[in-house]
Formats: sequence, structure tokens, C-alpha cells
Amino acid sequence: MNWIEDTVDDAYTNRIEFISECLLFCSAKHNPISFFINFFLNMLFYRRYIQKRWLDEGDNMKDSQVSFTALLVGYMRAYHTMHDTQKIFNDFLAYDLIPKEKRELIEQHLIEHYLSCEKGLDNPEPTESFVDKVITSTFLMQAINGFISRARYAEDNLEKAVKQGVKQYVILGAGMDTFAFRRSDLMEKLEVFEVDHPATQKFKLRRLAELGWQHPAKLHFIPIDFTKESLVSALTSSPFYDPTVKSFISWLGVTLYLTQEDILATLRSISEVAPAGSIVVFNYADTTVFIPEKLSPQMQDFLKLLRTIGEPVKMGGFNPTRLAEDLKSLGFHLHENVSPKDIERYYLKGRKDGCSDYGYFACAVVE
Repeated sequence: MNWIEDTVDDAYTNRIEFISECLLFCSAKHNPISFFINFFLNMLFYRRYIQKRWLDEGDNMKDSQVSFTALLVGYMRAYHTMHDTQKIFNDFLAYDLIPKEKRELIEQHLIEHYLSCEKGLDNPEPTESFVDKVITSTFLMQAINGFISRARYAEDNLEKAVKQGVKQYVILGAGMDTFAFRRSDLMEKLEVFEVDHPATQKFKLRRLAELGWQHPAKLHFIPIDFTKESLVSALTSSPFYDPTVKSFISWLGVTLYLTQEDILATLRSISEVAPAGSIVVFNYADTTVFIPEKLSPQMQDFLKLLRTIGEPVKMGGFNPTRLAEDLKSLGFHLHENVSPKDIERYYLKGRKDGCSDYGYFACAVVE
């Protein structure tokens, strides 16, 4: 099979054109043999392509590569804004922020995941209509609903906090967040700090330069590896961050990728670096429900995909019934603990796809 792998390697400079031709050829006749060849080439392509584009052979995200999940969340926010008739969160800048080649790669990953879950599928050509079919599958729609509802929840609470006098907005694990470019109305009242992995920030800054977006004077980028560095030292090293001024901290889509110790350490750091009255909003998994062997086959396959690309889920989270007590010990008062049913009632009313049964939102105040 070396000739196939060598041919695939030679095609990288033209992205996926060679593979697309192979898929079209092999699926010309929809029979078991042609489908097997089709599926085999598809999986071979993913294995080689993922290794070249995303992977370090280790267990964690490569120090020099942009986070796949950061791009995925941006992609899903863009897809929702452009295609969903029931708008929950309008991120009208997200599409431009994700480069075309990255959007194509994300779609290929999603197709791979879909093919692994949908047995007997005989037409896996990566056409626009097929991509729509993949993304609008119930599992992925629930994921999208989680991404966009948590973003909406954070910014709803931020608006309230600004009215109460908050002057600083810290976005932990900012990824491809577009707040500073979307919300000029709030930027006038805030110093904004995007805190994220150095490689992801480098990618984002390069993309912003490519787009020619004007850098807001009150937007500040702070690189950090949450597993190796202190949030306190990272924030206080910025001449623009004032630890005596009330802040609003959003921490979305991060806790699942941290150990429980890292989650507690980060929350402890927030209570140290932000004064009393500051607010943190974060999402977390219900550890009494989010148990690997009890998850749906689709979710288990998705966790395998995340491990493959070097961003494994580490199962961090909380027991919702003990969250108030846990936060109290870290210097917080739990203001709101939003369950999956609450999320559906707040943001997803009337939708058939709903959200996962293990994802919670929390809003806590530094004491």
C-alpha cells in the first residue's frame, strides 16, 4: 500500500483534490466493493492528513500548533449564524476568522466522525449538501447548541455586569472569539484580555493581520499554557490589567480538557487575581453523568477523534449538587447553576435537537 500513501503525501500541496477525485471515482458505482475501497481511501487519507496537519505524536496539543477545538468552535458558531433559522447567538465575524483551508479540514474531520457513526452509508462524497447533512445530524447539532448557548449565556451576563460597574473582561481560552470586533458598544466600557495558548494566539493574530481587521486599543493578548503557568502571574504581568478593578471572566470550553487539579487551581487563581465582586462564568460537565462507558456511541467516537488530533478530554468537571460547596472552598459564591433543562428553557425552546444531558453553565462571584 506504500504507493497509495506516497501518492496521498504528494497531494498535500493541493489540499484534498487528489482524495476527492479518488472518492468520486470509487463511489461511481454504489456497491459493497466500491464502497469498501472508498471508505478505505477515506480513512487512509485522514490518518496521514491528520498526522501531518495537526499531530504531535505525544498525548497533548503540540506547542506550535493551533488548537483544533478552538477552530471547531469558531466554525460551529459561524455555521449557526449563517444557516440556522432560530438564531441564538449572532457571531457574524466567525466565518471570516476561520481560513478556507481550515474550514475544509474541519469538514473532513466531521465527515470522518459521521462515517464512523453511520453504518452502511453509501455516498460519502464531501459535497456541500453532504457536509450540511453531517453537521445537522442530531449529535453535532447538540454540540453546536452547547457552543452557542454558552457564548450567549456569557455575553448576557457580561452585559449585566457592565451595567453594575465591571471594567475588565478576561476571556480564558479565547480561541477564535470575536467579541472585541463584534461588540464595539461594550468595548468602549471595557479593557479586554484574551488569554490562551501561545500557538493559538499566534495563529489568530496572523489571521487578523491577513484580514486587515483594526486592532482595538483596549484589546490585549496574554499567552499562557494553563497546565504549566500561573494565571495570576500571566495577568499581573500585563501593564493594562488592574487586580483592584472588578472583572468579568468567561471560561468556556476549557474544563473538559483539564484535570480536576488544574480546574481547581485555575479557579483559585481567579479568586486571587480578581477583587471581591468579580464574576466568573464557566461551563462544566456533570461528573455523575459524563462517564466514558455510559456515553453514547457518537460521543465515544468523538472523544476518540479528539485523542487522535492530540487534544484529549481529561474528564474534569463537578457534581452539580456539590458545586456551591466546592466553589465556596475556593473563595466564590455560586450565583447560578444552569442545568441542561434550564439551558433548553432559556435558549433552545421549540428546537427538536436540544442539548447534551451532562453540560452545565455556572456563574459565580468572588467573595
